[in-house]
Amino acid sequence: MILGTGVLCQCGSMGTGNMGGPTVEQRRADIASEQGGDSFVGRRYHVEKTRFWGYVRRPRQSWDKAKLVMIKEDKKRQPDRLSENGPDGQRYGFDNNYEYRLKGYFTGSDSYDPNSNQFLPTFMLTGYEVVNRNPGWLFRPDDRYDPYRITLYPR
Repeated sequence: MILGTGVLCQCGSMGTGNMGGPTVEQRRADIASEQGGDSFVGRRYHVEKTRFWGYVRRPRQSWDKAKLVMIKEDKKRQPDRLSENGPDGQRYGFDNNYEYRLKGYFTGSDSYDPNSNQFLPTFMLTGYEVVNRNPGWLFRPDDRYDPYRITLYPR
């Protein structure tokens, strides 16, 4: 699988999605076993020309409770803060669909992403670590990723 370039594995055996991943039961078990505390779980969601970061939720909450966010980088830069024209694997969005443990907090304000025409919650990032580079589908096994338009919504 090549991440961040719009080419995703078509090998998922569940549903008609193109993201692959675990069974619904395994996903539920994985979420139920997440470490609690003051961290968040984030899933990078890169769509060309947009500036939102991805979805963020509390540990042990299902992904349908996640919020699409803008990241505020005053304290820590986001993981893929790279050139948009760099070599494959070393450019902005290279980490599409990576799952992270995020440190930080919601600021209580919204930020505007002009390219998607949305006001989104602002998350102040203070730290992160990669949890999974290939977690598969986000909301449902039939999720379909398109690098040029927003296709993944909580439902």
